[in-house]
Amino acid sequence: MATAATKQVAIIGGGPAGLIAAEILSQHNIRVDLFDAMPSVGRKFLQAGKGGMNLTHSEAFEPFVNRYRQRQQEMRPLLQAFGASELRQWAHELGFETFVGSSGRVFPTDMRAAPLLRTWLQRLREAGVKFHVRHRWTGWDEQQRLVFSAPEGDISVQADAVLLALGGGSWSRLGSDGAWVPLLQQKGIAVAPLKAANCGFECDWSADFRSRFAGTPMKTVVASLTDRDGNRTERQGEFVITERGIEGSLIYVFAAELRDQLAQNGKSTLTLDLLPHKTAERIEQELRSRGSKSLSTQLKSKVGIDGVKASLLRECLTKETFTNDRLLAQAIKQFPLRVLRTTPMDEAISTAGGVCFSELNAQLMLKDLPGVFCAGEMLDWEAPTGGYLLTGCFSSGVAAGHGILQWLHTPA
Repeated sequence: MATAATKQVAIIGGGPAGLIAAEILSQHNIRVDLFDAMPSVGRKFLQAGKGGMNLTHSEAFEPFVNRYRQRQQEMRPLLQAFGASELRQWAHELGFETFVGSSGRVFPTDMRAAPLLRTWLQRLREAGVKFHVRHRWTGWDEQQRLVFSAPEGDISVQADAVLLALGGGSWSRLGSDGAWVPLLQQKGIAVAPLKAANCGFECDWSADFRSRFAGTPMKTVVASLTDRDGNRTERQGEFVITERGIEGSLIYVFAAELRDQLAQNGKSTLTLDLLPHKTAERIEQELRSRGSKSLSTQLKSKVGIDGVKASLLRECLTKETFTNDRLLAQAIKQFPLRVLRTTPMDEAISTAGGVCFSELNAQLMLKDLPGVFCAGEMLDWEAPTGGYLLTGCFSSGVAAGHGILQWLHTPA
């Protein structure tokens, strides 16, 4: 068998999964060529870091794994091998210390993605990784070589192993356009349909409400939702009213279940507690004590409901509810916010669906395409924001990297 130094691996996709696999392989004297369709790599990584680079989460392992919902069984061994603590150690070795924020999220101390990515790419180049940007993968030729559309025209590449780390189907302007799906389906690989994850939702806003409050944050609320198995999830936080509906970190916690309920039932309702610090009984008492004051004045001065929250009540509640103190108090504590559909998939932070795990072995190699591995968001898993999504990409890239090493060093 040829020595490891003569082995060449082609990695397609310059996101976290592809980059971390390139790092592992380059540390073992493997020649790594990384191809990306965009003019530079890590674009979605940089976008995710705007407003604070949330690397991972400090949550205990079991609840951490539970965030991966129906794919926690498949993701468990990957996260056990490279999870939150390993990701923090990796950042430390790269020269970036991390800290745990008040919500449990983990950030680099300077909160920025660009310096981390810049340092990482420099280390990869020094390790011998070759980057080929503006190279769009278009499939295989008759000799089963990789074909790329490049600035100089179509080129073919022969490699001893291939890692596909092409992302999902959102934010196509950053490179994740899902164009790889038919290429794998033509090879007989089962791919679960891509769909929006960590997305916003459309609501039936009136023109007046939309014009007044689009872009306004809905602060300090508790949202809750019961899934198909009767499990109730409850989180406190905030979200944003948009032109079409709602979006934001609190919404993303419930996005997968809301999306699935919409697909199954054609409707879904998120329950909001607009005043988490008050009971329904207290709110009712405060409403009843208004005397000659108008309801709007009492809601603002005594109850603590004004602005976007007061307008949301008027937007969605019936006149009967508004004229009944008990019903209004109950509505403030259990406000039924109906969502109609997800926002377009390309606007979502991430996507669900992708290469089915049944097509892969434990090392993330395609069973029907020996030597071809898959990692990152193009696999059929999803996770909420808060560090879980990024950790899953890293962990799958690490698993694929080690899987490729094992493949290359296993005699035929």
